[in-house]
Amino acid sequence: MDYVIFGRSKKMQMVRYIEFGNIFKINGVVNYAHGCNCAGAMGKGIAVEFKARFPKMYNEYKALCKSGKFTLGSVFEYCYGEGYVFNLGTQVSWTTRANLEAVGEAIEKMVSIAATLKVDKIALPKIGAGLGGLDWNDVKVLIERAAARYPELDLFVVENFRDE
Repeated sequence: MDYVIFGRSKKMQMVRYIEFGNIFKINGVVNYAHGCNCAGAMGKGIAVEFKARFPKMYNEYKALCKSGKFTLGSVFEYCYGEGYVFNLGTQVSWTTRANLEAVGEAIEKMVSIAATLKVDKIALPKIGAGLGGLDWNDVKVLIERAAARYPELDLFVVENFRDE
């Protein structure tokens, strides 16, 4: 979607909410993000899919957690060849709820890193509001606030998994 300001065309920033879908099956999207705990475990939810699809990334993530370098609010970006995976530090462990402040910090860092890497599309689930237990409306505000500063970036947020 484009609009014109003072005779110049600018791309409007987009956060697209997809009610049902699979982040890995969105046409034209090769970059992904998801919330992670800081304990090195990817044993539930969409994290299991990330671990299966990107085993080298999982091993690096686990090592970062073990060394204490992946903490709340951190972003571990992993280049898998075709694109990037952004692992966002949103909860201390798999037994704790996600931390809203950490989710916001990680999303802010992710969009900044994505801009530096010239990433223009990222697909993500409703970070922190599934197994993380946060209120989805609170998280949406953080996503939209961060995305507003990067009009060249489109975020595709799948609210409910359905393998389509």
